[in-house]
Amino acid sequence: MPVRSTSLRRLTSSARSTGTLTVAALRMWSARQVLAAVAGTVVVAVTIGVPTVLIPNPVFGREIPVEPWSYPVWLLTSVLAGLLVATYVRPRGAAEPPVDAPAEGERASRAGMAGGLLTWFAVGCPVCNKIVLLALGYTGALTWFAPVQPFLAAAGLALTAAALLVRLRGQVACPVPAVARG
Repeated sequence: MPVRSTSLRRLTSSARSTGTLTVAALRMWSARQVLAAVAGTVVVAVTIGVPTVLIPNPVFGREIPVEPWSYPVWLLTSVLAGLLVATYVRPRGAAEPPVDAPAEGERASRAGMAGGLLTWFAVGCPVCNKIVLLALGYTGALTWFAPVQPFLAAAGLALTAAALLVRLRGQVACPVPAVARG
């Protein structure tokens, strides 16, 4: 029993410190970064929502109705991706970042893009997706791909959230100093 208790305490402590770091990073944001987060959220929501017909439109159509879980996944991914976009915006007056950017930031960027792509596959119509149709056919898309979509959604959310946490942790661990004005 003591092993479980110790592991649970470590996990709780880790989650608490991650939450504290996240809040600290968000509190340091400038109005420019907040605006970028809002704009990024809208752009991602429209980019995913229009072709998947989560936003009804005359250009795209769906043969299979939207699953109820698709809307919260789409909205949550849009918010996380918008926040992730804002982590790449430098506050006004901040110094230039070092030329040798850390590889961790590049991995976070790739994870964020992969998360958005997985979400697009997850919330889209299984038989309207040309890639899936070519790979599996109509019946395969319904039989094999449609049941996997909720798992793709979970993976997409996890990747986007992980990328955001890495970027926010970097902002707190290594903040960009303001430029001295002369």
